[in-house]
Amino acid sequence: MAVELEAPQVVPLQRSEEQLAEESREAESFAARYGLDFVDMNHFRIDNDLFRSIPFDLMLRYRFVPETQLDGRLAVVMADPSDVIKIDEMELLLGQPVEVRVGAGSAIDEILQKSESAQRVLDEATEDFRIQLVQEDEEGEEVLSIDRITADTSPIIKLVDSTIFNAIQRRASDIHIETRDTEVLIKYRIDGVLYQAMEPIDKRHHQTIVSRIKVMSELDIAEKRVPQDGRFKVRLKGRTIDFRVSIMPSVHGEDCVIRILDKESMNKDFKNLRLDILGFDEETMRKLRKFVREPYGMVLVTGPTGSGKTTTLYAALSEIQSSEDKIITIEDPVEYQLTGITQIPVNEKKGLTFARGLRSILRHDPDKIMIGEIRDEETAQIAIQSALTGHLVFTTVHANNVVDVLGRFLNMKVDLYNFVSALNCILAQRLVRKICDNCRRPVKASTELLEESGLDPEEHAGRTFYEGAGCIECNGTGFFGRLAVSELLDLSDAIREMILDRRPASEIKRAARDEGMSFLRDSALDKAFEGITTLREINKVTFVD
Repeated sequence: MAVELEAPQVVPLQRSEEQLAEESREAESFAARYGLDFVDMNHFRIDNDLFRSIPFDLMLRYRFVPETQLDGRLAVVMADPSDVIKIDEMELLLGQPVEVRVGAGSAIDEILQKSESAQRVLDEATEDFRIQLVQEDEEGEEVLSIDRITADTSPIIKLVDSTIFNAIQRRASDIHIETRDTEVLIKYRIDGVLYQAMEPIDKRHHQTIVSRIKVMSELDIAEKRVPQDGRFKVRLKGRTIDFRVSIMPSVHGEDCVIRILDKESMNKDFKNLRLDILGFDEETMRKLRKFVREPYGMVLVTGPTGSGKTTTLYAALSEIQSSEDKIITIEDPVEYQLTGITQIPVNEKKGLTFARGLRSILRHDPDKIMIGEIRDEETAQIAIQSALTGHLVFTTVHANNVVDVLGRFLNMKVDLYNFVSALNCILAQRLVRKICDNCRRPVKASTELLEESGLDPEEHAGRTFYEGAGCIECNGTGFFGRLAVSELLDLSDAIREMILDRRPASEIKRAARDEGMSFLRDSALDKAFEGITTLREINKVTFVD
């Protein structure tokens, strides 16, 4: 099912970095000509209290942002301070004199667009949303005309639509609707962390919110005692976004989680997706590139759910893709669509499992195969056999680190000799949040934090770490985006023999370290030392040694 949202526009912003730099230079010379101060908008810090105290429509009409409240006057940043009449009008409406400073016009527009006040205008504009529901037949074709909701839609429909729209604007990966004793909480997962999206909603609206989501996902409204899974689509600004819905009964009512799969937005990034933009260190990347270019064997990526395993495999496929090779993937679901690669979605209801699909793939004469996840003995056996018979196999498995993978496969009763012979390497990874470049600042770590992080306070007392202060760009979180921390086990002859001898994991780890392997914690600490992430962030995703 699909929903069409018409997004309100505050200011259209589409400029290249060269244009922005040129505009900034023009603004600087303009300021010098008029004898005014120039403000570099790349480092502009908003005073939120001051921002809220000034009517937003005034800032939009006169195209300015307030910088600071001085003694008896207000300092504002404008793109064009040459219009004296306009400045007189501003002073009259603001009720105080203004001190004009000059900044790049597009940067002022961007701040106005991203401000909280603009978000309020956006929320009001959601009243004009037009919803179009679309159902899918069994072949996946879209068939119009279930329902068309007109201008007199209910407040609940507007609330759900504006929540979805806002989540997409804020780069959320999931929307969580949690039911409590007297209220309903709506949260967004942004960069892997949950944030409350709005004030709690009264419990009496809970059932209508969940019912609206069920209608969009074509689920049973009457059934409230068992979990339900569904999906719908949203058309927004000319692109289609997929949503996966999971409804779960709890003691206070039904909870709902909506996973956002913005394939088209991701595909723009995936045109240039390579291993070097994922955050791997140079040595890991060099080794991994060597393994993904081997003629056959298995490249295994491990980590918990949501640790970026699929993205890493796609980056590897993007690097080795060529017209001379046939690459086929089987996934559940196909998260991103790559051109030039045959991608098959698992459909267990119709009997298309990983194992059955993999058998069919092998009859299609592939050179390289990607298996979304190895979950059972049958899939594991076929994958290993494929790697031994001349195919390069990329796959993932759920395990905590590279050594735990070995035990995971032994539990699937695979032949250990074949498994070790097939393996090229095992990569374990986690995702950590990156400090926002816009509000990044140096800090000194406290003794307690250094001890919690397993670091010697005396040795690291003088070291400078970094954190984000919180700004409009990062929604006040101090973080923007994520990157991978990883460990790569190179299956050397010595390591293979130890695995075949079923030596303890501690011995295998010690031997790998002696061979120069860097572990997850080492990789995470390096990122903190480089000022890319924080100690608290790496402590959440890796164990302290």
